Amino acid sequence: MIQKPNFFVFTGGPGVGKTTLIRYLQTLGEAIVEESAREVIREQTAQGGQAVPWKDAAAFCDLTARRDVEKFDALAHLNHRIFFDRGIADSYDANGVQPSPELQEAVRTRRYNPTVFVFPPWREIYQTDAERRQDWPEAERTFDLILRVLSQIGYQGLVVPKGDIAARAAFVFSHALPQASSSP
Repeated sequence: MIQKPNFFVFTGGPGVGKTTLIRYLQTLGEAIVEESAREVIREQTAQGGQAVPWKDAAAFCDLTARRDVEKFDALAHLNHRIFFDRGIADSYDANGVQPSPELQEAVRTRRYNPTVFVFPPWREIYQTDAERRQDWPEAERTFDLILRVLSQIGYQGLVVPKGDIAARAAFVFSHALPQASSSP
């Protein structure tokens, strides 16, 4: 088992400000990891592939989880604080797909910080796009599902309050390990 208390995950439904905050933290000098789901959707769409949530949710979850495992493993030797725009667990029970044995094993053996930052639905900033097609009711259901799944797999969901980017960053920093305290 690899436990990385210096790996912090941002999760939540679509259009809740995760990526905006991740990019803001990057401008402050923080190490970040981009979201795999959007990468997979862009690649599959460009190739005419079927592994997108609205065509083949199981294949999409498998590809996304595999990419998240690769990212985790590639960074596992690092001891500084890293913020992830979603993580391995985001494919767990996602899109109505039962987790594969490989995903279950990955969730069990690759552990991020036990506190996961969960972004709640926020109507005022919610938007759809070519990669984010979920409607508002699905965004709300996703939030509830994420909190339930995190608890089931041994993580504590910490809801990030709505607010401007600086306030959200301050909240995250107040709950994330300080740079000097990060350890493997």
